[in-house]
Amino acid sequence: MNSDFKTSRTAINLMRAFAGESQARNRYTFAADQAKNSNLHVIEAVFRFTADQEKEHAEIFYNHLSSLAGETIHIDGGYPVDPKDTVIQLLRSAQHNEYEEWQDAYQAFGDEASEEGYIPVATSFYKIAEIEKTHGDRFGELADLMEQGKLFVSDVTCKWMCLNCGHVEEGGSAPKICPVCQHDQGYFIRLELAPFTR
Repeated sequence: MNSDFKTSRTAINLMRAFAGESQARNRYTFAADQAKNSNLHVIEAVFRFTADQEKEHAEIFYNHLSSLAGETIHIDGGYPVDPKDTVIQLLRSAQHNEYEEWQDAYQAFGDEASEEGYIPVATSFYKIAEIEKTHGDRFGELADLMEQGKLFVSDVTCKWMCLNCGHVEEGGSAPKICPVCQHDQGYFIRLELAPFTR
C-alpha cells in the first residue's frame, strides 16, 4: 500500500479519469448540437443528459483529489477524436468509448486504488464503471433503432412521450407533430426509454 497519495498511481488515475470525463462531456455536447441540426431532438436530449452525468463523474474524481489542492498532476493519456458525419456514427463512437471506460479503464483504476489502499476511490471507479456500461447500452440501443429505421416506429403498439411538453400518445409510431405543443416527431421517445416516466 502506498502511503503517499501525491505519488500514488491512484492520484494519476483520478486525474486521467477527470480529463477523460471532461472531454466526454464536451464531445457529447458537440454531438447533441449535431443531432439538433438533424432534427433528432430526442438524440440531442440523450447526449445532453449523458453529458451532464459525465460532468458529475468528473466532479467526483476531482473531489477525490482535494487533498492535493495547489499541486499540479502531470498525466499522459490517449483520448478519442470522434467527429462523425452521421448521428448513428456518433452514437456508435459514444457506445465504444463508454464500453472502454467500463471494461478497461475504470476496472483497472479501481483495482489499482484498491491495491494502494484507497477503498473509497476504488468504489467510485467501480460504481462509475457500471454507469458507463449503462451509457454504452443506451447509445447502442438508439443506434440500433436508427439503423433499423425504428427510432419513431414500433412493430407493436407502444406509448410515445413528447420530450418538450410531456404529452403521451399510444400507437405504432410517434406522431409527426405533437398535438399539444406542435413540436415535430424528433421530440418523441418511446416511453420506456424516457428518462422520466412518472
